[in-house]
Amino acid sequence: MEKPRSTDKQKVRSAEVGTDILKALAELSPATSLSRLAEHVQMPASKVHRYLQALIASGFAEQNGATNHYGLGREALRVGLAALGSLDVLKVAALPLAELRDELNETCFLAVWGNQGATVVHIEPAVRAVTVVTQLGSVLPLLSSSTGLVFSAFLPERETRELRDQELNASAQHLLADEAAYAQVCAQIRARGLHHIHGLLLPGVDALSAPVFNALGNVAAVLTVVGPTSLFQADENGPAAQKLLSTTQTVSWRMGYQPA
Repeated sequence: MEKPRSTDKQKVRSAEVGTDILKALAELSPATSLSRLAEHVQMPASKVHRYLQALIASGFAEQNGATNHYGLGREALRVGLAALGSLDVLKVAALPLAELRDELNETCFLAVWGNQGATVVHIEPAVRAVTVVTQLGSVLPLLSSSTGLVFSAFLPERETRELRDQELNASAQHLLADEAAYAQVCAQIRARGLHHIHGLLLPGVDALSAPVFNALGNVAAVLTVVGPTSLFQADENGPAAQKLLSTTQTVSWRMGYQPA
């Protein structure tokens, strides 16, 4: 016999409450008191306590015997790690990247950090006669591209040092050969959250780049918009920059990133 719909609705509501409490435990991690948790989810403490007991029994929550505070349990950690493992920045960014291209009508691409450096893994070309051709699989220079410099700013130095030395050996007169100048540029990129280049890599072509972060706060990719100088306004305070930042923030959020 089919169960009454009211029972099904109660089960759904119960599941919703349970997930709300789990989210709150994550937001208040590593541990929180019952009263603070109840205030955070805006529920009576007695009700929250009942749900906590069920979550503890299933391994999704745990209570510290010394402090009586609550936190996420092993099962929550296991599920969280599985979710992180299933996140693919290319899949997550594909639709937002296409939407950004539609808004700006400029070529947009996503790059990840590979063995050779910043590598283009997805491209959304501009739909017009005058466009900038970027090849899938292209490896962009560290010091002469906005994409590479954004990676430089957010990656640990040990990951970029060898490539930087190689590029400086090939071009001793590079503008960023000076350590202080290089450090200043990286600091500016971190402060602004993006970087632009006017015709440095290719004459007549401007580029604007911003990072995408994962749930651990590490740079997972860099999203770049490129276009001809005569048509594309790549200024860091312009409308294209704001749309780029909005897109990278959306992708970062979907990757599980929560800024401090």
